[in-house]
Amino acid sequence: MVAVVDPNEPGHYPTCPFLTLTGYQCPGCGSLRTLHALAHGDLAAALALNVFTVAMLPVLAFFWTRWTLAGARGRPARVRAGDPRLIWGLLGLVLAFWVVRNLPFGAFLAA
Repeated sequence: MVAVVDPNEPGHYPTCPFLTLTGYQCPGCGSLRTLHALAHGDLAAALALNVFTVAMLPVLAFFWTRWTLAGARGRPARVRAGDPRLIWGLLGLVLAFWVVRNLPFGAFLAA
């Protein structure tokens, strides 16, 4: 649906509640516009809108593919959580991106 309905047009999608309340962008701000740009083949615009979303799409695709193949083979999906260091590392990256994109020197991350 994001490929068809342009999130750049006001009124189609709700605004980010965190942005509305604080005036600061959350790590997900710009993700719909990023996915819309990717669906239209505009990688440069997608990277400018939310580089973190673009970087995480291959990770999401990997886990979705693994889950789908497990289901197709009749095997249970992996139920054990990943290595705690990786989970904490990902959380740290999300928090660092969140903070840096709202600082003056990180303004290029907040399109």
